[in-house]
Amino acid sequence: MRFLKRNFNVILVCLLEALIGILLLVNPVDFTTVIIIAFGIVLIIGGVFGVIGYFSTEPAAASFTGALVKGLAMLLAGVFLVVRPAWLISTFSVFTILYGIAVLLGGLYKTQWCVDALRLKTGRWLFHALNAAVSLICAFVILADPFASTVALWMFIGITLIVEAVLDLIVLIVAGNRAEPPQEL
Repeated sequence: MRFLKRNFNVILVCLLEALIGILLLVNPVDFTTVIIIAFGIVLIIGGVFGVIGYFSTEPAAASFTGALVKGLAMLLAGVFLVVRPAWLISTFSVFTILYGIAVLLGGLYKTQWCVDALRLKTGRWLFHALNAAVSLICAFVILADPFASTVALWMFIGITLIVEAVLDLIVLIVAGNRAEPPQEL
């Protein structure tokens, strides 16, 4: 139970990562469209509250906040995303590169955890090394984009999310999230 409490956030992120991976694998375009529209709705709601907040604030104080511009910008961006989610989907090559870079950085952190485990002589470095290798390989594949279509690439990203989530959970359970320093006697 203490393990679950201490690692609840990591476990939750892994489960959400796996869920997103499954949804991307099942239907990447529809899942992404729903996410874009949901984000658009959140922007619309935030924009409406921003505009209402501007007009409900005393005029002298409101004139220094820029709340009307922020609210209207959020409102317009939200309406655009709800009405034209396909436009954002067509720009996914940029998001793919950013995601590939994020996976690469994650792989580099996992590499450090491996080296930390080796240097601390915990004997658990192999789990970290396998996890880092999978992350780095997936990052290079995503950045190289050898796929014939964006849908295939996003399905691969879904698989990557699932595999990384499972491996991160395994490493968390078997080897610990990070190499732990030796205990003082």
